[in-house]
Amino acid sequence: MEKRLQKITGRAADLFFPRRCPVCFDIVKPYGELICPGCAGKLSPVKGPACKKCGKSVGSESEEYCLDCGRHERSFEYNLAVFHYNDCASRSMAGVKYKNKREFLDFYGEAAWLRFERQLRRAAPEVIVPVPVHPSRKRARGFNQAEVLAEKLAAHMAVPVCRGGLVRVKRTAPQKELDPAQRLKNLRQAFAPGKLPAGVSTVLLADDIYTTGSTLEACARTLKAMGVQKVYTLTLFVGQGA
Repeated sequence: MEKRLQKITGRAADLFFPRRCPVCFDIVKPYGELICPGCAGKLSPVKGPACKKCGKSVGSESEEYCLDCGRHERSFEYNLAVFHYNDCASRSMAGVKYKNKREFLDFYGEAAWLRFERQLRRAAPEVIVPVPVHPSRKRARGFNQAEVLAEKLAAHMAVPVCRGGLVRVKRTAPQKELDPAQRLKNLRQAFAPGKLPAGVSTVLLADDIYTTGSTLEACARTLKAMGVQKVYTLTLFVGQGA
């Protein structure tokens, strides 16, 4: 009865606020889909061969790691990335962040689960921690996209979201203007320990985009300093391999 009521309520809401496609931004047709069938192919799913640490594409199956991960030790176990961060993905996430199109994350959360259900169950995280944004940025946007993504994953995994697991204490300069070394330096001391449930040893860290990995690395280091033993990460998008 409850599910039927939710379905009816959802249909009524769609009449007044029809769902928009995360790629073309038009009303999704047919009803009930999360993306226009013709737009799905404009996103680029990550397929093998891929780096076993960050998930970026590599040149051949014989390459275990990309150049970045081959040079730098990572504090997280590995990153699961759903799509390549191409122009289409950039426009879509700009819609989420700057035009309040958080409904797009319904599609992306579902895509992440369908792609990585087996790996996520095997990792068996006890909580999902979203990468936090600075409070001033969250006030301006009205939400944290990583937090919304974490909620979508939690609904599938039956694992709680720990929104206060990490705290963003420093508003950093835009990362896109910095090289990898500057990015990590920029993020140093940007994150502070929050509060995790007692005894948590395995965490899934959720974020929208992996470029150099500096943000996830800084968060993973903070979580491990809090006593977490294993940090797995999931991002919707990953940059091109190096």
